[in-house]
Amino acid sequence: MATIKDIGVGAAFNIVTATIFLLIFAFLRLQPINDRIYFPKWYLKGMRDSPSSAGAAVTKYVNLNVRSYLKFLSWMPAALKMPEEELIEHAGLDSVVYLRIYLTGLKIFLPITILAFAVLVPVNWTNDTLDDLKVVHSDIDNLSISNIPYGSKRFIAHLVMAYVFTFWTCYVLKNEYERVATMRLRFLASEKRRPDQFTVLVRNIPPDPDESVSELVEHFFLVNHPDHYLKHQTVYNANKLADLVEKKKKMRNWLDYYQNKLERKSKRPTTKTGFLGCFGSEVDAIDHCKSEIEKIGTEEAEERKKVMKDPKSIMPASFVSFRSRWGAAVCAQTQQTSNPTLWLTEWAPEPRDVYWSNLSIPFVSLTVRRLIIGVAFFFLNFFYVIPIAFVQTLANLEGIEKALPFLKPLIES
Repeated sequence: MATIKDIGVGAAFNIVTATIFLLIFAFLRLQPINDRIYFPKWYLKGMRDSPSSAGAAVTKYVNLNVRSYLKFLSWMPAALKMPEEELIEHAGLDSVVYLRIYLTGLKIFLPITILAFAVLVPVNWTNDTLDDLKVVHSDIDNLSISNIPYGSKRFIAHLVMAYVFTFWTCYVLKNEYERVATMRLRFLASEKRRPDQFTVLVRNIPPDPDESVSELVEHFFLVNHPDHYLKHQTVYNANKLADLVEKKKKMRNWLDYYQNKLERKSKRPTTKTGFLGCFGSEVDAIDHCKSEIEKIGTEEAEERKKVMKDPKSIMPASFVSFRSRWGAAVCAQTQQTSNPTLWLTEWAPEPRDVYWSNLSIPFVSLTVRRLIIGVAFFFLNFFYVIPIAFVQTLANLEGIEKALPFLKPLIES
């Protein structure tokens, strides 16, 4: 049975834990090595340079400026005072909506708390029902509805307050949803047009013996969306080609590294051709990288021709572009045929967010994977109750004594 002391212990435990995590976040945020993690949007806009690109070796990884640690929370008041339009430009729409969630919570619960303490607490406290029943209870129970006798007219206060709280919550949520929806529409209207805003990803295209996948997609959308269809791009199973492109990219990075090293030291770097550059014969690193890039480039060109000519490389999926956002929205949000498992449509992700290897996964396999993930997620949440229950036992003094017996003398004192 919770007492005021137990609630105080629980509150203190949560406050201390939250403070520790806040201090850890503040420390990691100030380190140069984490700068790109906490300020990615500034780097994309070219508004910030990496602090780890120059200076001593230690300062590239650790912030040695003591003053910055004394002002580690100075960004919070600035973020709260910043106008929403400026904050959207500075940190994005998601950040503004995230802050509004906290403001919405304050708008809802602060008036409810004041009303509850002004109306319901006196109504409950001024009864002696629990004392008359001689049941085991604490002072906190005297503040609850259980302290009102059966059939008392004081229940009307609870009923009225329930309606007031419900109406106020719905009113605040309605206003906030309208405001966020307006902000989102303005953000989309002011944003530059992107290809993914006009494109839909179509999956599970049925095979046709008389037409190729490309011809089938074009014919289907010319018939069903004649006023809005623009063009399409068939998806190819080019996983091997993608691996070659990635390998070539890494080799170019190594080439840049060795060339920069040559400029700094004026001595041609060497490397070994074996496993992880640790084994094998020692060769000139720059010449080795150039030869490898040329070799991979030849393999890449051959693989690209193979993919384009091989009918088996064509997957039953396609990116379909429309003349307007409205046409793309209608296609993405409606069922295309009477069979709900064919011609499945969804909004196309941004080109940078497409994981091309997964586009070659068959529909049945994709469905089974989603089912497995759903079941695993259920059991993860189910068993997550165990550590949560352990932490909750630490929210009162008796639980702490049982879980950590060596603290019993300190608690009793």
